[in-house]
Amino acid sequence: MEQQPARNARGPKSRAGKLATCLLVTAIIGLIYFYVALPPLNLQSGDFYVFIAILCAVYVLCALVTSGMDVMQNGVSPRDYIRFIKSRCLPVGILFLALIIVAVVGGLISLPIFRAGAYRDLLTVEDGKFTQDISQISFDKIPTLDEASAEYLGDRQMGTLSDMVSQFEYSFDSTQINYQGRPVRVAPIAYADLIKWFTNRGEGLPAYVIVDMVTQEATVVRLEEGMKYSFSEPLNRNIERHLRFHYPTYIFGTPQFEINEEGHPYWIAPRIVKTIGLFGGADIQGAVLVDAITGECVYYELADIPTWVDNVFTPDLIMEQYDYHGTLVNGFINSVFGQRDVTITTDGSNYIALNDDVYMYTGVTSANADQSNLGFLLSNQRTKETKFYSAPGATEAAAKVSAQGEVQDLGYIATFPLLLNIDGQPTYFIPLKDQGNLVKMYAMVNVAQYQLVATGTTVSQCEQEYIRLLREGGITTEEELPRNEVSGVISDIRSAVMDGNSYYFIQLEGDLTYYSISAAQNPLAVILNVGDRVTIQHTPAAEGETSSILDGSSITLDGAAQPAPSPTVTPSPQEEETTVESPAPAE
Repeated sequence: MEQQPARNARGPKSRAGKLATCLLVTAIIGLIYFYVALPPLNLQSGDFYVFIAILCAVYVLCALVTSGMDVMQNGVSPRDYIRFIKSRCLPVGILFLALIIVAVVGGLISLPIFRAGAYRDLLTVEDGKFTQDISQISFDKIPTLDEASAEYLGDRQMGTLSDMVSQFEYSFDSTQINYQGRPVRVAPIAYADLIKWFTNRGEGLPAYVIVDMVTQEATVVRLEEGMKYSFSEPLNRNIERHLRFHYPTYIFGTPQFEINEEGHPYWIAPRIVKTIGLFGGADIQGAVLVDAITGECVYYELADIPTWVDNVFTPDLIMEQYDYHGTLVNGFINSVFGQRDVTITTDGSNYIALNDDVYMYTGVTSANADQSNLGFLLSNQRTKETKFYSAPGATEAAAKVSAQGEVQDLGYIATFPLLLNIDGQPTYFIPLKDQGNLVKMYAMVNVAQYQLVATGTTVSQCEQEYIRLLREGGITTEEELPRNEVSGVISDIRSAVMDGNSYYFIQLEGDLTYYSISAAQNPLAVILNVGDRVTIQHTPAAEGETSSILDGSSITLDGAAQPAPSPTVTPSPQEEETTVESPAPAE
């Protein structure tokens, strides 16, 4: 009887202390989890619900440890014990139950069965005209590498730098961009291990790697000031952690490494929003550009993103949105039963550079996923502008098999095709690799007639053979090919050897453009001189574009503009006089 008042007097203070202990432990574990897992504080993210569930579980467990055991030791019945736990954990339980209800209801109203029209309209697809929208690319601008080959070359180049290889390594995290008018892959280097990070973190990563997708040349670009923010940073300067601390509520896609036209490195982090219900209709609203050197962050709405940025929408997101567009075109029920007019994307994608932007390419096939394509998509990875081109023919997988069949004795492996316009024909361009990931040959496969395959050890040789096959098969003729004609006096001639072939670059008076002429196809180019008047047939520049170099298909000599007299034709008067007056030899 004498100890009861004392226990009651200490009781409230003890309960407050235990509550504070539970909250403190929960907060500490929550902060640790947030620092490691980086969940967005956003109801549209599933990671947020996992985060809250972990906090609730930690609090309940802590309450059991700090209070429940004391109750059990005092001989309280199980019913009273449960009642005690309910009184302590009721607010947490209500919060957890409310989140479950929000998640369930939000998930239900996000299902395609209820919102088929909204999912179908995630992607706006226009019909395009292949020969008008996709100009014929000069063979010296055709990417000849796939991602795996580019990564291999970048890693091999890093191994040649003795001052870096002991401290840094290639990151194998490259991004394809259009840099100064050329398709390249860029990748940051990374710290070789945790010890190398600790000893070099003050200066940061001193370089990045560029792999030219055309020439297959890998270059390590050294920076005046190192990159402090990257995936290889384990603490606060980790790029994902840096973004989360600046934008705790944003849902981000994977940041992509890019460089601007001056070669300055950035991380491009697209901001994802759910546009249908609570969890459905993932789309991009904008992007955060992070300076890889200083860490400065700038958010841009989608329409304001700088034009040098090439990667905002990922191929996976665009293909997902098209699959909704193609399958739900006539409603949800039709997508399951009947499947009238249902189309889907093929397995895989590639990139093509057009008008200083990078476009994602993928094929479109029927819901039966047979071995034929209905056409293909091109989607701008910065703006999501998407066009469908009708081009019935083989799938990319069938084209790869056809290309490998041409070189089966060599055992080369076909990479994922790149779609090109060759002589007005949709054409699969396929680099062929050996077992060491090095490109050895090239193949071109006609989309409509995939049994028509040309191969060559160089791009130009492959292209010439492919054009020959097209003409022999009656698919194209010389007159059908788009050609412009220009005449004038030659003001400058330059020559170069590319892919083992000689080319002459000819400029006419009053024209800034150079016309490339193959010496193999036009032997006349070898004997031309400045001042000759010629007529050149060439491929036209793409609509709205100006080009400093255009491909010339043929050249003819019209005559010399300023014929120079030959000094050996007629002897000079002095020579004649000397000859006449020369004395006869003495006898």
